[in-house]
Amino acid sequence: MNFDRRAVAAPTRELAGWIASLRHADLPERSRKVVRCAILDTTGCGLHGYQTPWAGMLLKWARNGAGKGEASVWGDAAPSLRVADAALVNGTASHAFELDDYHNAKLHAGAVVVPAAIAMAEKLDASGEQLVTAIAAGYEVMIRSSLALNPSAARLRGWHITGICGPFGAAAACASLLGLNDEQTAWALGLAGTQGAGTWAFNADGTMSKRLHAGKAAHSGVLAAELAALGFTGPTQIYEFEDGGVLKAFSDASDPAPLTKDLGAVYHLDATAIKPYSCCGSTHSYIDAALELRRRLGAPWDAKRRVRVGLSNVVDVQCGFDYLPSSVLNAQMSLRYVIAAALTEGQVLPQQFDEEKLSDPTLLALAENLELVKDPELDQLYPEHFAGWVAAEHDGQWLRVDIRDPSGSPAAPIDAQGITEKFRGINPQLPVDAIAAMALAIERHSAREFVALLAAENKTTADERR
Repeated sequence: MNFDRRAVAAPTRELAGWIASLRHADLPERSRKVVRCAILDTTGCGLHGYQTPWAGMLLKWARNGAGKGEASVWGDAAPSLRVADAALVNGTASHAFELDDYHNAKLHAGAVVVPAAIAMAEKLDASGEQLVTAIAAGYEVMIRSSLALNPSAARLRGWHITGICGPFGAAAACASLLGLNDEQTAWALGLAGTQGAGTWAFNADGTMSKRLHAGKAAHSGVLAAELAALGFTGPTQIYEFEDGGVLKAFSDASDPAPLTKDLGAVYHLDATAIKPYSCCGSTHSYIDAALELRRRLGAPWDAKRRVRVGLSNVVDVQCGFDYLPSSVLNAQMSLRYVIAAALTEGQVLPQQFDEEKLSDPTLLALAENLELVKDPELDQLYPEHFAGWVAAEHDGQWLRVDIRDPSGSPAAPIDAQGITEKFRGINPQLPVDAIAAMALAIERHSAREFVALLAAENKTTADERR
């Protein structure tokens, strides 16, 4: 790599120079492997997501205004949308059922970066190596952007970090694929940052807006890179500028250092977590703990047994609300609901969010009776560790299970075979082995080959949704 950090003096331009200079050979093999798994996991989530009403609504909207056929809706036989619109709908579908990957920087990179990069790579007929390089750049920039904000501080301000940092990741990936130079890439980051948006207000009534944030961030990043390629300028101090730079605008505890510290030497994307459960990642340690309690104390679960749950402040604000049946998202974000589901059903998968389950009297009673308590020790761990504990009373004593890092995290990883089985489990109508084989060897293929395979393997479902 020819990138010279000494030649730049500001974090936005330093990031831009790194993106513009990054090549496949620069990536450690560990990071390449993470990207291959991300492609497999995200496309599996996206294909499943098209079964949801909200993804269908957005697809209908995009088709109504369809322009040039540059990129494909995953599963379709031919390109039908502009790149930005394909990124929008595939990103929303990928985030449609809380199955997509996440990072402890409190964001979902896969549902933003992978759809944007695949759509752009399909248009450009980019190689698999170029696609992997672009996705790696996008993940890294998106994660570093959140770390610079201080993710807990930004979250407690009410921001959904996937929405505000996602455009940076999508723009970085698309700038890489478009071959933008340092200056153009800095413009793309600036144009991305000025579009960043997304608040946690969806928790008020469990609405669909959270699903949109990932897709809109992907759309914004594509738009930013395409405009920069045309010479449309963006602020080249988008992070650090005192008046309106995103670090100060979104957080009272930001620090630009994580944007560039060990850039090119440390890849934060390697710590991406794969979800085994279809709900908020911050609840996964609690599900692990609840399932272990169920294993130790036996099933069926005694609904009269007292259960106590320890929370960090952020998890309390985000997921500790009283559960009332309203929407799938409301249940997926509710710590009370998912623990109750884990204890009574022994799993927290899409079927636990069927309409009848959301108002099941047994689940409701247990969810309501959970004792939630603040635990300052968890505040010291979160969000570096998505830690939590659940305790149950048994024979007059309390049995407590502590989980420091949940299943699917780097400390308890799900490997490529596990992701393949997850793909198969959420898409039972698809033979996934061919898709998995190509995704896990993507450098030997092109983006167009991969998208065409999704269509071939998904023909029945694609035809049904037209």
